[in-house]
Amino acid sequence: MSNSADTEKTASVPSPIDVHVGGRIRLRRSLMGMSQERLGEALGLTFQQVQKYERGANRVGASRLFDLSRILEVPVGFFFDDLPAGLSNPMAGATTPAVNGFAEAQESFGSAPATPSSFAPQSGEAALFSRRETIELVRAYYRIPDGDVRKKVLDLIRTMSP
Repeated sequence: MSNSADTEKTASVPSPIDVHVGGRIRLRRSLMGMSQERLGEALGLTFQQVQKYERGANRVGASRLFDLSRILEVPVGFFFDDLPAGLSNPMAGATTPAVNGFAEAQESFGSAPATPSSFAPQSGEAALFSRRETIELVRAYYRIPDGDVRKKVLDLIRTMSP
C-alpha cells in the first residue's frame, strides 16, 4: 500500500510533457514579444498562472490550449513540436495494441504518418530556438519592412555560416 506522503510528492512533480508544452508556450510568447501579463490578460488569467503553465507546474487543458493557439497564432500541434521520442510514444514497449488515430488517418491523404523520430529535436535545434539571442535575431529580422532586404540579410547570414 502506498504512503499518502509519497502520493503527494509524486503529484507535485510536473509531467515532462507539461514541461515541454509550457516551454513551447514561453518560446512562442517570447518570439511575439508578448509579456506574461499581456498573455494572462488575453486568457483572463494572472501572470502568475501563465508562469505556472510555462514551468509545467499547471497542466494546460484542451480548451485553454485552443485559446493559447489562437492568441499566439500557431496551430495546437505547435505545442507538441520537438517532443522527445520517448515522450511522443507513450505506448512504446507496451503489450496492448496501439489505437490508430489522426496521424494514421493522414496516410490516406498522401502524407507520411508521424514517427517518434520526427518529434525528436535535430542536433540541438530545440535548444537553439529557446536562446534569447535567437529570439532577438528573429524579432529583428521580421522588423525589417522590406521583403527584399530581409532576403538579402538571410543570404548574407548564410554566406557567413559554414
